[in-house]
Amino acid sequence: SRKLFQPLALGGTTLKNRIVMAPMTRTRSDDGGVPNKIMAEYYAQRSSAGLIVTECAWVSNTGNAFYGAPGIVAAKHVDGWMRVTDAVHQKGGSIYLQIWHAGRASHSLYQPDRKLPVAPSAVRIETDHIHTVEGKKPYEVPRPLETSEIAGFIADFQAASAKAKEAGFDGVEIHAANGYLIDQFLQSRTNQRTDDYGGSIENRARFLLEVTKAASKEWPAQSVGVRLSPNSTFNGMGSTDAREQFTYALRELARLDLAYVHVLDGNTFAPFHGHGTPFTIEETRKEYPKGRLIANVGYTEATAEAVIASGAADLVAFGRPYISNADLADRLLHGWPLAKDSSMATWFTRTAEGYTDFPAYKA
Repeated sequence: SRKLFQPLALGGTTLKNRIVMAPMTRTRSDDGGVPNKIMAEYYAQRSSAGLIVTECAWVSNTGNAFYGAPGIVAAKHVDGWMRVTDAVHQKGGSIYLQIWHAGRASHSLYQPDRKLPVAPSAVRIETDHIHTVEGKKPYEVPRPLETSEIAGFIADFQAASAKAKEAGFDGVEIHAANGYLIDQFLQSRTNQRTDDYGGSIENRARFLLEVTKAASKEWPAQSVGVRLSPNSTFNGMGSTDAREQFTYALRELARLDLAYVHVLDGNTFAPFHGHGTPFTIEETRKEYPKGRLIANVGYTEATAEAVIASGAADLVAFGRPYISNADLADRLLHGWPLAKDSSMATWFTRTAEGYTDFPAYKA
């Protein structure tokens, strides 16, 4: 009778439970963004989750913002990710690749030829610094994309989707959250365009919808997910018309028969931006009534069980608990205690420490 542990059909696979390992940046890839053996071990250790969504993988050489983040651009990336998907599937797991472009959240030190990062508009992140190979740097004023360039960026997401299929993934998740490129187009705080990709709620959603439709040319739409963060201030986000914007986006996504929409409805990852009231998972369900919904941020086993039982969500994602509890699904199922939180000092290193060295619980 525990809803969290019931199977669920998703795209072309059946998930063994409703627990999702949330995407988390861990920066362990080899130089050039190539996934490696230790990443395969890390994800395989966590394959008792119903669904794993990987850390974000950049879809273009202009799209990275983290040293050690993986890519999905070249044959070497496909080969590296194939090692990961094989390891997860051998353990009976299911895995989606999160595809991503950082937009203005990048820096010229990550860019080809040290050019400025790109964005919908020349609006800089004012709230934080970026970590680069030369240390912490202030964010730069990005270069606004020309209208004629946008089709090429949509094509990058489509090409990445095709490479994800080649690498053996079960589907893709489009990262349209947390102040990265798609979110920058979506929100009025960062989109000051006056062409077909800005100026109105409908136009600001155009890039998201065109990327999603492009990915669905490479996969059945039922194997394509989208991640949204309507409440977050992360990367300097939060718009005065956020409620209207995300309501429209959800209604349009509901027309596309997707695998799911993954919503960061909690506020423990980043503070609420304060415009209106927070967008709850229950309100999300009203705008996305028939498709699969993943709820995320701050859930416990009890609250996850309750939100699924209520019908507001179909799955629940867990992030940080998965860092030190590779067997989180088993611990939740059996009521075993969770391991203590890992040290943040090991979250973004290049070694196995704090990554693959957490033992499974022994009853």
